[in-house]
Amino acid sequence: MTTAHHPALALACVAALASTPAARAVDTTALTLYRSDSPALYASHGGGEVDEGYAVVREQRSLSLVAGTHDVVIGDLPNALDAEALALGFPDGNAKVISQRLLLAQGADAALSGLLGHQVSVLGSNGEALASGTLLRAGNGLLVRGANGTTLVRDYAAVRSAEGDFPLGSSLNLRVDAARSGQARAVLSYPTSGLGWRAAYVATLQPGTACRLRFESRASIANRSGRDWRDAQLTLIAGQPNMAKASAPRPMMSMVRGPQDMVAGTLPQQESLGDYRSYTLPGTVELPDGSVSQVPLYTDRTLDCERTALYENGNRYQPPRPIVERDFNLDGGSAIVSTLKLTAFDSLPAGYLRVLTADRHGTPQFIGEGRVEDTPKGSDASITLGTAFDLRATRERTAFHVDKAGRTLDEAFRINLSNAGDSARTVTVREHPGRWRQWTLVSSSSKPSAQTPDTLEFRVDVPASGKAVLDYAVRYQWTADDQPL
Repeated sequence: MTTAHHPALALACVAALASTPAARAVDTTALTLYRSDSPALYASHGGGEVDEGYAVVREQRSLSLVAGTHDVVIGDLPNALDAEALALGFPDGNAKVISQRLLLAQGADAALSGLLGHQVSVLGSNGEALASGTLLRAGNGLLVRGANGTTLVRDYAAVRSAEGDFPLGSSLNLRVDAARSGQARAVLSYPTSGLGWRAAYVATLQPGTACRLRFESRASIANRSGRDWRDAQLTLIAGQPNMAKASAPRPMMSMVRGPQDMVAGTLPQQESLGDYRSYTLPGTVELPDGSVSQVPLYTDRTLDCERTALYENGNRYQPPRPIVERDFNLDGGSAIVSTLKLTAFDSLPAGYLRVLTADRHGTPQFIGEGRVEDTPKGSDASITLGTAFDLRATRERTAFHVDKAGRTLDEAFRINLSNAGDSARTVTVREHPGRWRQWTLVSSSSKPSAQTPDTLEFRVDVPASGKAVLDYAVRYQWTADDQPL
């Protein structure tokens, strides 16, 4: 039995029914969660509901109906659901909804709105019973209908639920026309915020000279909806559907019930869903409010990978005209970043990849984290781990000449690389000749490892505790239509 206190003390929140008939507990609940990267959903600090994320809820409710037209209230609903997309139907066809109104759990009496239609006892400050019966209204006093009539109570200390339940959330007020009295099965569906998921990957680099990693994939499921979800059937959607309405929901550890060491047969079932991917969990889940749960997406496996020490200048931007100003694209800085690339063994939903490597004691240590976008099977996923501590670079222009009459521009650069480490390193130098789309590599001290219309790449070996130099020159050409004299 639960007690709720008057506004200044403590109140209650949502459950079921209004005037007479009651909506019983949920029989089954199916949740479809869409990806959300909102930090508020996954934050380990703070509390309360979060208006981020997107989920579609399908609940089965057992309603106690009476023949004819009457009112029913369904409670224990999230506060941030999309009222325009809310729908309720009776699969057996023995009742129909005439009208519906969503009552949001807001204001000082929000906690009591869930007890509408429930049996309650209203208590005074010394514990005496002021009224007992069905709660008809909460707000500017409590309206209670009992055996001896209806009582309006304005000054009270606590409200006790006779059913021993004090659920939270908003409520749905229905006017129903039932063909006959008795229990009826109803299906309620609605979108809501406060729920979301994203992928969480961990890659542990394996010992040896070759790039190999142990890959773990999980789904992080956040619940900040303001209510608990118990025994829910869960489907995760990978991809990004368009959300047109600005008012629509925006996109403790608990585990799936079952063995902690999940085998392949108990992993989520993956399939196509329109332009997206769905992952249906094999068992039901518990999602307490204010929790982030993790479930496996795929079995752990060892993958080949590629690590690169990258020094990059410029980008793939193509200017609308040839850039002939002398000071364009000069200094590229000194930082050389470490990158990691792997090939997706299956569809990888968007999320974050944490990378670990063992120190000399064999202890896994964190060395970087990056964003992985939705990656189809067979495609590459790349992240930047961080800045290489022992590697540095400088870049200087060694030649520059513009021939306006001949419509050409010659430019040359020297890149100095240094390695303070105790082992040799290979640095990938990636240059983007960005003055104009037509250019030619005139000379280079190293042969390019890759060349595209907007990129030049060189792989330069830098000895331990040593240095290396890369020189290259390009010529740009254009026509009179591209750049009039």
